[in-house]
Amino acid sequence: MAVVAQLAQGIRPVVDMIYPPRCPACGVALADQHGLCGECWASLDIPAAGAQEAGSTPIYAVTLYNDTSRKLVLAYKHGGRIALSRLLASMIAARLPATDSPPLLVPVPLHRWRLWHRGFNQAALLANELASLGKGDPCVDGLIRRKRTPSLGGLGREARDRALAGAIVLNAARADLMAGRDVILIDDVFTSGATSRACIAAIVQTRPASIAVACFARVDTDKRLTNR
Repeated sequence: MAVVAQLAQGIRPVVDMIYPPRCPACGVALADQHGLCGECWASLDIPAAGAQEAGSTPIYAVTLYNDTSRKLVLAYKHGGRIALSRLLASMIAARLPATDSPPLLVPVPLHRWRLWHRGFNQAALLANELASLGKGDPCVDGLIRRKRTPSLGGLGREARDRALAGAIVLNAARADLMAGRDVILIDDVFTSGATSRACIAAIVQTRPASIAVACFARVDTDKRLTNR
């Protein structure tokens, strides 16, 4: 690992010359390839420390969904900026509590056709990065999305739940891994909670010790943000 770090440090000036560091949210020039500019850091809407609650499930969110976090999510998920996974995961890691034993990190799954179209599952990348930061053990195929679902934007809670009914199921081959473990469901954005509820309904079949959700951004339903 030390050799890899030395090599990375050695080629850094070349990388910076070819790809000048810029803030992934606003594009302003930076001194380093990783991170945000001071103005964008300040514009993130950081909630109070600790978990919020969705029903009885703890939600560990880095920031509320606003213009800055939206730009980061769109650049990451739809702009192909997968290098952002390290930055976003490090920010999520800072929100997670210390644990006596490593939790199981289970990403929200994508349907195979969406995975093929996008080329990656952003939640799985975050889970792997969190694991590399010592925040748990990844289980990237713990859940399966077995049917495509329509866009949930503009739907009420009951309509969202109907759209997701039967869409997300447990991977039976990973059920034993979840039994008795603390499980953290990983996603980039927590919106209405419908997708998380579908995932949790599948995970709870394994009788885990606990279930929590960790994400980069959480939509403040009181503000009714659109264009997600």
